[in-house]
Order: sequence, then structure tokens, then C-alpha cells
Amino acid sequence: MHFYQSERTALFIDGANLYQTARALGFDIDYRRLLELFANESRLVRAFYYTALVEDQEYSPIRPLVDWLDYNGYTMVTKPTKEFTDSSGRRKTKGNMDIELAIDMLEISNYLDHVVLFSGDGDFRRLVEAVQRKAVRTTIVSTIRTSPPMIADELRRAADTFIDLETLRQDIERIHTSPPDERRRNRPPRDTGDAPAGDDDDYNR
Repeated sequence: MHFYQSERTALFIDGANLYQTARALGFDIDYRRLLELFANESRLVRAFYYTALVEDQEYSPIRPLVDWLDYNGYTMVTKPTKEFTDSSGRRKTKGNMDIELAIDMLEISNYLDHVVLFSGDGDFRRLVEAVQRKAVRTTIVSTIRTSPPMIADELRRAADTFIDLETLRQDIERIHTSPPDERRRNRPPRDTGDAPAGDDDDYNR
């Protein structure tokens, strides 16, 4: 990775997009290991994690992950999803976090040397360019090792550095060592994703 020990760095994680990317590559992410990896490479100032939550569900499968991350070094940014009916009469849920992520990155980039964005969404190209105009280095983490690639070409071109998530696998993969039954009981929660990478802000639960 192209980092310097002295540079102030922040991570911006599009939770649904990162989940979809890791799933496409066939592994689960250990978020404790991910945080440690970047903290060892630079002066990690903050790690933001963005996800939408279905507020009216009796049990949300993502809530345990949100709580775990909140207690273990991540700054959680969440908002409730909105339900609507599309033109064909199908009920859908909307929960896009792009605006929240963009505002936070623009604000905190005044105090950073390097931002790391975990997303392949091409809509972030202009955000990356805006941060670069502040003389802040930008790194995008996604993958081109799926078919089709999980990262938009325009976003990859805009970034100063691109890191394929597959190359980080040995450092951030969740290691399963217990028997299957015990593993299901004890494994850390995970984000089930709120939209496939490359989609717009509509998704189905």
C-alpha cells in the first residue's frame, strides 16, 4: 500500500458496497483487522462507516454489526430507510448514504493528508476530484477481479491510488477456526448490504 507513517488518514466505508465487493470475492471482512491494518500504515484519524437501517423492523440483521463497530473504533453514520412504491406497484426501500459520506469527507479533508474510500460507486468521482484540489491524496478500495468489475472505471481513473480488495484479503479476512455450529454462534456480525454495487439508491430487503 502507498502510505506514509506521518500522514493523517481517514477511512470512509460505504458499508453496503464493501459488503457486496467482499461477497463477490468470496470472503468475510474482519473489521478489527481492517482497522489495525490502516492504523499501522499511517496516522489513522478516523474510520467512518455508512449504512442505512430499517427502523420499523422488530429485528434488523445489521444492528449487531452497527453496535459492534460503534464500540470498536469506528464512527457510525446511519439513517433510517424510506419505503416507497415504484411505477410497477412494487414496494421498495430506499437508503442511499452518498450525501452523508460526501459531506463528511469534504469537511474533514481540511485536516487530512490522505482519504481512503471503500466503494466502487462512480458517483464519487467528483467528490474525489474535489478532495484532491485540497492537496489531499485519495485511495479507492474496491476490486476489478470480478466480472463485471465492482468499481466504476471513472472512479478508478480519478483516484491517486487504487487498491484491489483481493490484495488485502490475507490481512483483513475473518478467520474461522471453530467448529461450524460454534462459529455461527460466535462470529462477529456483518453488514448484509443495502444495495448491490453499481445500483442506484433503490434496493430490496
